[in-house]
Amino acid sequence: MKARREALEAASRAIRLVNAAGEALSAAAVLASLALIAWAVVMRYAFNRPPVWVDDAVGFMLVGIVMLAAAQSLRRGDHIAVDLITAKLGPRGRALAQAWSAIAVLAVSLILVVNGWQTAMLSRRLGILTEGNVEIPLVWLQLLLPLGGAMMMLVALETLLRLALGAPPPHAGEDRQ
Repeated sequence: MKARREALEAASRAIRLVNAAGEALSAAAVLASLALIAWAVVMRYAFNRPPVWVDDAVGFMLVGIVMLAAAQSLRRGDHIAVDLITAKLGPRGRALAQAWSAIAVLAVSLILVVNGWQTAMLSRRLGILTEGNVEIPLVWLQLLLPLGGAMMMLVALETLLRLALGAPPPHAGEDRQ
């Protein structure tokens, strides 16, 4: 049993590091978006020379912001939750509700990974570019879907493994702010 717990903690640390890297990239994209929007506003209203590409770039970064930060939010327990019923459940009922939630996340993550990958590869084969003032290969943006899905899948699997071993969920630990 001790070996299982040690393996769980090693996997948990690895998942935490992957999610922290995604969160850091997401935070950097938020800051870059803020700077670009501020610069675009100054250019538009102070110099009457609006950069036409900023809206597209910020829109692209928004996809990355969401997909790279979702898994860490899930791991921390920061996603929206309705605990009206689960708060009244006993420990076993809460564990079953957490398992059901993790299975649902696993299913959605699998859809993101499989469909996101297939869509990205089709866009790559067809050479589809984004529309608008900035034309980049659409595959670059679409690959964020399976990446974010895989990160959420890891969190869901970690949660299920913790439940199976009787360990507290990831958001009960040091990740909580």
